[in-house]
Order: sequence, then C-alpha cells, then structure tokens
Amino acid sequence: MRKYRVRIALGVITVALILLHVSQHVPLPLIDKLEYIIYDTRLVLTMPGTLDTRIAILEIDEASLVEPQAGGEGHWPWPRDRLALLLDKLFDQYHVAVVAFDVVFAEADGSSGLNVLERLGTGEFKDVPPFQAALSKVRPSLDYDRIFAASMAGRPVVLGYTFQAESDRKGLLPRAVLSVPDFAGRPPSVARFRGYSANLPILQNSAASAGHFNPTIDADGITRRVPMLARYGDGFYEPLSLAVVRLLFGSPDVLPIVLHSGITPGYEGFDGLRIGSFTVPVDEDGASLVPFRGHRQSFRYHSLTKVLNGSVPVAELKDKIVLIGATAPGLLDLRATPVDPVYPGVEIQANLISGILDQSIPHKPPYAPGAEFALVLCTGLLLAIWLPMLAPQRATLVTLTVLLLAVALNLSLFHFAHIVLPLAATVVTILTLFICNMAHGYFVVARERRQITGLFGQYVPREVVERLADNPAQASMEGESREMTVLFTDVRGFTTISEGLDPRALSQLMNEFLTPLTEVIYKHRGTIDKYMGDCIMAFWGAPLADPHHARNGVLAGLEMQRTLKDLQPGFAAKNWPPIQIGVGINTGRMSVGNMGSRVRLAYTVLGDAVNVASRLEGLTREYGTDIIVGEDTCSAASGVVFREIDRVRVKGKDAAISIFEPLGLEDELTRPMLDEIQLFQEALQLYRKQHWDASEQRLIKLARAARQSQLYSTFIRRIEYLRANPPGAGWDGAFTFQTK
Repeated sequence: MRKYRVRIALGVITVALILLHVSQHVPLPLIDKLEYIIYDTRLVLTMPGTLDTRIAILEIDEASLVEPQAGGEGHWPWPRDRLALLLDKLFDQYHVAVVAFDVVFAEADGSSGLNVLERLGTGEFKDVPPFQAALSKVRPSLDYDRIFAASMAGRPVVLGYTFQAESDRKGLLPRAVLSVPDFAGRPPSVARFRGYSANLPILQNSAASAGHFNPTIDADGITRRVPMLARYGDGFYEPLSLAVVRLLFGSPDVLPIVLHSGITPGYEGFDGLRIGSFTVPVDEDGASLVPFRGHRQSFRYHSLTKVLNGSVPVAELKDKIVLIGATAPGLLDLRATPVDPVYPGVEIQANLISGILDQSIPHKPPYAPGAEFALVLCTGLLLAIWLPMLAPQRATLVTLTVLLLAVALNLSLFHFAHIVLPLAATVVTILTLFICNMAHGYFVVARERRQITGLFGQYVPREVVERLADNPAQASMEGESREMTVLFTDVRGFTTISEGLDPRALSQLMNEFLTPLTEVIYKHRGTIDKYMGDCIMAFWGAPLADPHHARNGVLAGLEMQRTLKDLQPGFAAKNWPPIQIGVGINTGRMSVGNMGSRVRLAYTVLGDAVNVASRLEGLTREYGTDIIVGEDTCSAASGVVFREIDRVRVKGKDAAISIFEPLGLEDELTRPMLDEIQLFQEALQLYRKQHWDASEQRLIKLARAARQSQLYSTFIRRIEYLRANPPGAGWDGAFTFQTK
C-alpha cells in the first residue's frame, strides 16, 4: 500500500476539490459548462419526438407580414380590428378551446386615424356641430382597441406580457396568483423584477387571464427554464403556459408546495405548484425545466394570415389550445435552446403547456445536491484507492464500468421518472482519477537547444523553432520588407489596477495573464515582438512566411479574449481586479529583422502598418469593442465574419480607413447575430448618407436588444451632434480622431 500512497493522496485531493465544487465552496466553471452539455445531450436523446395535436401555433411568419396585395397582412403590428376579426373566426368558426397571445399590446392602436380626428375635434373643429356629429358616428368603428377588447370579453383569451429588470412600467398587470402571506412570511427566492411591459388596461380588463413569457437564460446563453413564479413587489405572477392550463380547467387556485424536513427543524423548501389535479415541479429558483418534445415544429403550425383568410380547415383548430406568436426573424422572438439554436419563443410556451398536461416536466428535486455529493464521494474514494493497485488494462475496464453505471442510472431516472440529477461532477471525478493514474511517472527530459533555438526560442512557438532547426536556411535576422500582420494588446485601466496592488501581487497578476495570452499567440503561429509593461506586441509572417498570416492573427485575437474571460473567476478568487484588453490588428507591408544598436538588438517590425495597428488598439476604448482590425486584414482573413465598425482618420494619417470587428468563424455565428450585423450595416449606410432619423431608429433598436451597447450609443450620440451640426454635402462619412 505504501508504494501507492502518492497516487492515492493525489486521488483523494482530486475528490476533495470536486466535493468543494459540489458544495459550492470552490466554483469550477468547467464542470458547470459540462453539466449544461450533459443535460442538453440527455434531453435530446430522450425527447419523444412526437407531434402534440392538442396545441396549435398560429405564427406571425414571413408570409403573414407581406403586403395585403401579396396575400399577407402587412408589417406588424396589425390594426386591432383585424385581431378582433381573428378572435371571432377562432371562436365562432373554428370553435377553439383557448386562445393565448405570446405578444404584448402595450401601446394604443392609432392605425385607424381616430387620434387625429379626436385632436381636430378638440381643436379647430371644437365648435363645428357637423364635425362633432360625424365624429360621434364614426368613433365606435374606428376605436380598434375597444373593438378588440369587446371581441375578447367573455371568451377564454390569455394575454402575454413581460417583466423587466428596469423600473419602467407600462400597461396593466393582471392580478397576482400568490402573495407573500401565502408563504407564511417566508417567500421563496424566485426571479424578481422591478418593471414590466404589460397590456393596455382596456385589453387586460377584457381578457380572461394573462401570463408573462420571461424565460430564464442560463450562463451559456441557452434557454432551458421558465419561471413558474415571477415576483413583482409582494405579488407572484404566473407564466403564459400556466395561465392557459388554469383557464382551460376553470381557473383553479395556485397552491405552493412547501416541503418540511423532519431532519432539520425549521427547514422549508419550495418544491412546486399545485393547480387542481396538476402538479408543476420547480427548481431552487422557482423555475421549471422546459420539457421539449422534439426539435422545432413539434406542434401544428399555421400561418396567421391563412386563418384570417379562412383557408385552414376547421378540423385543424377545433377544440385546440391556440397560441399566437411571432416566428419571423425580424420580430426578435427567437431563442437559443438545447434542441435548436434558433427556436420560437411561442413554442417554448407550447412545450410547457404540453408538459403540464402530461405531467412530464423534468424535476430537479431538493435532494439533488446531496445525492451528487454522496455519489462523488463514494465513487471517488473507491477509485482513488482501487485504481493505483490495478494494471492499466484492468484500471481501464473498472473505470469504464463505473462510468457506464453512473451514466445509465442518471439517464434512466431522467427518462422514466423525469428526475434531473447532476452528473458532470461524477464524470469529471471518474475520468480525472483515471487520467492521473495513467499519467503518473510521466516526465519529459529537456534537450539542448540548437543555435536556431537560441535565436528564436523566446519569440516563436516550439513547432516553428523545430521547423527552423530542420531548415536553418529559412531563418534570417537580416532586415527585409514583407506583407505581414501585426497585433497590439493593451490592458484597459492599467494605471488604476496597478495603484490598487502591491508590487508582488501586480507582478504575479501580470505573469498569470500574459502567459496564457502568449500561449494563444504561439498556438496560432505568431511571433512575440515584445512585452511593453501591460502590453503585448506580436506579428505573423516572420521569421517563417505564412500565407494565412491575417487569418491566424485574427483567430489569435478572438481566442485571447475568450481565454481572458476564462481567467476572471481565478482572478476574483485572489481578490484581483477584472482584466480587460483591447486588441488592434493590421495587415500591410512592414520591415522585419534585427534592429537596434551595436549594444542591443531586437527582432521586430517597423512601418506605417505597425503604427496603424497601435492606433486601432486605442480605438477599441472609443467603440467598446474587444478587437478592431484594418481593412486589409478584413480582406485577407478568410472564413472569419466581420462587421464594419466605422470609417476613421487615426491620429497621424490624413487618409481615412475602414475599421472592422471580427465576430467569429462563419459556422459559429447564430442567425440572431447575423441579423444584428445586417441591421447595424443598414444603420451605418444610412448614417453615411446623413439619413439621421432612419439610422438612429435602427441603432436604438440594436441598443435595446444587443450585446454591444457602447458601439450603438457612440453612434447615437454622434448623430445627435451631426444633426445639430450638419457635415455638408461633401462629407465622406469618416470620423477624425485627434488622440492616440
């Protein structure tokens, strides 16, 4: 046993570290990411893949948005007299069971022109009896909101609304289904909001019910859950799906399910909701996992314009639960989900309704963390002690057996009992113990470096050094002009960071973030030029020629940002401030070689293209972007998607250049990201044509919904200035920077 004690000790330490993560004392982001992947894989593998015919989705699709002469209804929003007609058709002609709108009607409908007539009636035609008489006669037929409200009255119609983190309030909320006293003074910790965008009071008061459609977005940007209770003030509000089911069964009360522990006195855990004969399980955040039936279109879809035209057979909708929502990309109701990267929000609600009716909502029980802790502890200690004593073949067999048993048990509970238990920590424990045991004793003996390694070893990655060592003729320290790509990085706010740390901590921080960034540059065949305090300068295309130098430089910049983001939790654990860097990349002809003096030389690059790259790095602060590249880099970096940021004159240059932001490889971008790029390009073109209002409208829309708010805010402020100070007909659309 003594000869195995080192490996056993390493195994026990590994198990202890993972147990600290399970008990939420030491976060390990990799395990959390793996848990998401495992859950999504498990969900996709066990989805029934069947069509639920109880629910029909009437989609506001592209066909519905074309102009009336082409068979559609025109741009959304539509006049509400058309929606009133839709309700009449659904209930009187199709005899549907319930209608739910996954749409908010927060603004009054002014499409009829009644508001204009009302202003005239209180203004210049105030004392004109014929006008007043005519206005009184036409008012009922032009008040579309009242017509829509009248069509809802007395019918099972559910409206949708959304909560907001900001304190803005618009419209009228429905009555809360629960309040703080319903939880005996101990309300659960659920999603809490400060504002909302709800429906007009006249519409809300006419509807039978209403529910929110706020999804829960997990840390990786995927929608897997929906809050079953959302808190606003002292009230708790139900989602659209729950409101539909309650209305379908006579609106029974919502009762919280609170578990009491006989082991721990005073313990209470919110475990779910009871609605009549239905039970809706929730997790620790009061949210329910969406029981996806399958990929997109697991329910019958019908174009809304076809229903209005009466071309959908009655049997398709008779006695059905009807959900009305947007699926057209331009209406921005598409979500990233485990089953599809672009998934209609209305179908998420449909899956929840189906899951409540079938009682098939996955449930993460309160005992899940304890079960995970026990499983990691038992399997970890077993393997930590047993594996060191086994031969490699038997150790592999034992590891695979334990791993398959853990996965099979977890998958069976999920598929047959709808119980969700964490699995990632167990998998990581098993595989880590196996790898540590197999790798024990492994070491690398260092070799003497060749002369070429001495010349380039501190600048370029190992594989480049080896190629140069194999063919020294390719290596040259003499100055020459080449087409190359150069990269600059700089830490934002470094002066403030350095003032807050003692010299030793600052030195440690610099080493811990410069090392992985250097490794990224090496990975993408780059050459380190120099470290300048908190800055890195690197280039591609020397000492070895690289035909893909622009692409490799851009890919390195993208990965540097991702790597830095992954370092932040470790920095926070050491009470270090967060680190953000700007990256500037430019391509062009530059001089490369050994330059300096007889006392000291450096292998470096010089030239106008190098200076421009440095200026581009400085511009990242102005636009709030992580990376900015020049137009030559954009043209040469194949396979990368860019969006044009601006046309500028940097300090020291009279000629304007276009600047771009790389967003990722072509196959990595989602449809919403591509739509965002397209909308910004439209705004940019309108801005350069001095169409200030049209450009500003698109920028405001982007600023409300997109990740890059500083970029859009910068242009909005610039438009405000240029609107007041027009640049003139000869303006080339470029902005001149006076500072570096």
